[in-house]
Amino acid sequence: MPSKRRLRWALVPVGIAAAVVLAGCTPTELNGFLPGFVEDGTPATDRTEMVSGLWTNSWIVLLVVGVVTWGLMGWAAIAYRRRKGQVGLPVQLRYNMPIEIFYTIVPFILVIGFFAFTARDQTILETQYDDPDVSITAIGKQWSWDFMYDGEEEDNSDAVWTMGVQAKPAPNGDIDQDSLPTLYLPVDQTVKIKLQSRDVIHSFWIIDFLYKKDMYIGKDNYWSFTPTREGTYAGKCAELCGEYHSMMLFNVKVVSEEEYEDYLESLRAAGQTGDIDDAYDRLQNLPGTTGEASEHEGDS
Repeated sequence: MPSKRRLRWALVPVGIAAAVVLAGCTPTELNGFLPGFVEDGTPATDRTEMVSGLWTNSWIVLLVVGVVTWGLMGWAAIAYRRRKGQVGLPVQLRYNMPIEIFYTIVPFILVIGFFAFTARDQTILETQYDDPDVSITAIGKQWSWDFMYDGEEEDNSDAVWTMGVQAKPAPNGDIDQDSLPTLYLPVDQTVKIKLQSRDVIHSFWIIDFLYKKDMYIGKDNYWSFTPTREGTYAGKCAELCGEYHSMMLFNVKVVSEEEYEDYLESLRAAGQTGDIDDAYDRLQNLPGTTGEASEHEGDS
């Protein structure tokens, strides 16, 4: 029977090996293989790492609980198995007070802990910027997206906009990414997005940002964050909204502030200015239209 000291020394290389393995993990692996992270560890937004931490740490706690539970189940099955020559039932116990306290208190602590951390992070994630650098209105419709970059005027007379069209896959199933509606965001600038729907319930989901919010008729929703890494990100509707729900796709381009301003200027030059709802209504009333404004105005 090895002594406790020998067992203790035997655990040292195991601990060192575990530390080395964890140190060699990529940011994607350390964040539970969630999207939104690259090799240098830069998250897509200032909120992405918070969501990842809540998700990953929850799974670690649950895995520890699972290992302990499975271990106790295995130990009980082996320690109390029927031995050779034994007959009948083993001695029955009515209760074991320490064990009952244990399996009542520990789950209670876990539930309270999960609730506390979730409530803390949700409060931060749902806090909206009062004076963001950029205000944008994203509008979901069957089955595409409109984006309005709000101006300084209350009537949105100096705003600019784009109207998107539904994705149309090629015969081989590929999607023409250049034809998808594209939302532009400036890197390292605070952003507040107003989320609206033109028809049914949709859900605005930018996959790498690890967050999504629903869009309702008659109730505006809001989402505030700061993009922290330039790049192109995929977005989609995450709420079943009708026949072509799967084709309700869009892209997000996080660019420099200069490139963002140039993009807004290109929309002004194209005449896509003013309140997007006014433009949408005008397109709805054009002779020969099918009732969907996005069929007449593409994303610039």
